[in-house]
Amino acid sequence: MKKTRATTVSPNRVQQTLAFVLMAILLVAGAGCQSSQKTSEKAPVDDLKAQVRQLTGEVEQLKQELAAPSMVLNRYRNSIGYIYGVYRVGFDSDHPTTRTRISGTGFLVGDGLIATNRHVAEPWYGDPDAKRLIDRGATATLEELEVFFPNSPKAVKLLPGAISKTSDLAVLRTEHSDATRDLPALPLAASAGPAGQMVVVIGYPLGTQGMVAKSPSDVFERLAYKHNDIETVSKLAAMSLIRPSTTYGHLGDIVGDKIVYDASSAHGGSGGPVLNSKGEVIGVNFAYMDGFSGSTLGISVNALRPLLKEVSAAGPSQTAATAHSD
Repeated sequence: MKKTRATTVSPNRVQQTLAFVLMAILLVAGAGCQSSQKTSEKAPVDDLKAQVRQLTGEVEQLKQELAAPSMVLNRYRNSIGYIYGVYRVGFDSDHPTTRTRISGTGFLVGDGLIATNRHVAEPWYGDPDAKRLIDRGATATLEELEVFFPNSPKAVKLLPGAISKTSDLAVLRTEHSDATRDLPALPLAASAGPAGQMVVVIGYPLGTQGMVAKSPSDVFERLAYKHNDIETVSKLAAMSLIRPSTTYGHLGDIVGDKIVYDASSAHGGSGGPVLNSKGEVIGVNFAYMDGFSGSTLGISVNALRPLLKEVSAAGPSQTAATAHSD
């Protein structure tokens, strides 16, 4: 994923609308004091009152949009984790041909259930180099896949769950851990729409690099030039520096199971929740539109529900997190 431009609601717009509402109210009050007005003048006054009510509603909506990012982040920050993993692709009779570190975002959607992207849960998915090897008979295997939650010094192991065959979505299980015991699951919206609404995207864009960049100066100096490995992530977790980032913008379009919005993201943000101003999940962040700055893509919440039903029906699993290609 690459960075895109986020759109914000300008405070000046709110001030201008409030000023207009106040002016309209004064005009209505002044009109009401003219007891000698003719009956024929009543209709324009009623129209003005209706405009005042409409503008007042718009102001309340703008206030809600301005407060939404802070509200959403404060309520659900600790339920949105940083996923770190390592996978290899190779042949049984030889050493692994490739070994790759991956990072992404996941969020709680139920008791011990994490929603993320398929290309995070099965990181060889969409990897052309891995596909060429797999087509020749190689096997893709996860060596490790863990999630680090904010304010928790230890990682939680991720276990197999349900993988979508049609969308870039997955729901994984977490190993039993005290780290997730009291964390709330993010609520799902009834639908992704309507277009034009404000959206909030939370995740870990740029992965470990992004978290190190915004860490205190002394920590940054120690870790800035370290490899993006489990040791660096563990140090960040021990210092309570696993902290997600938030961007917001507006939902631009809904096409099939995809949603398009202008909240910025980057690699590492894959699998993060896309929320509306009520704090409900309307989609899962997964990609950007190459060559079209300002547009990011998510998978609609409607595609997430079948996976939740599938993994719930399957019951708990404690098997190792290994897999191979379809």
